[in-house]
Amino acid sequence: MKLNAKELRDVKEEDIIDKLKTIKRRPMYFILENIYDTYNIGGLFRLADALSVEKIYICGESEIPPNSKIKKASIGTYKVVPWEYRKTAREAIEELKSKLKDQNSKIKIIAVEQHSTSIPYTKADYSSPVALIVGNETSGVTEETLKLSDQIVEIPMWGINRSLNVIVSAAIVSYYAVI
Repeated sequence: MKLNAKELRDVKEEDIIDKLKTIKRRPMYFILENIYDTYNIGGLFRLADALSVEKIYICGESEIPPNSKIKKASIGTYKVVPWEYRKTAREAIEELKSKLKDQNSKIKIIAVEQHSTSIPYTKADYSSPVALIVGNETSGVTEETLKLSDQIVEIPMWGINRSLNVIVSAAIVSYYAVI
């Protein structure tokens, strides 16, 4: 089932609930920590749908659907990608670790952030299952959350600007992780 932008915006969740159950989800999770720009959250839903990620955890000071800007930027993918809100990224990480431990699986927690201990994103181990954490557009992933990560990866920046848009960063790392 492939829907164009208009069809996604117009589709009712109850009309496709059975079809959504047939989608093979990738063992990848996105943890969004304090993402302030609702258009970025919407774009991350589109990315999550494109990759068929298992779930998005929206954490902290982030808005959640059905915020009108998230609806608009996501072109309706917030209706087809499983998501939950958690007060903190720590809660999301602990939930994932517990859930997957019960399934005899260990999740890798990888933060996408510039940090003194980060490694190039191309050198990380993305073996499944994996959770990618992306942070606030200005301050990034919090130090507390970085300490909970198994690895911290960064994308090289050769110009004057220090960072890329959160959606672009998430897209680069997540697509690299699945290839």
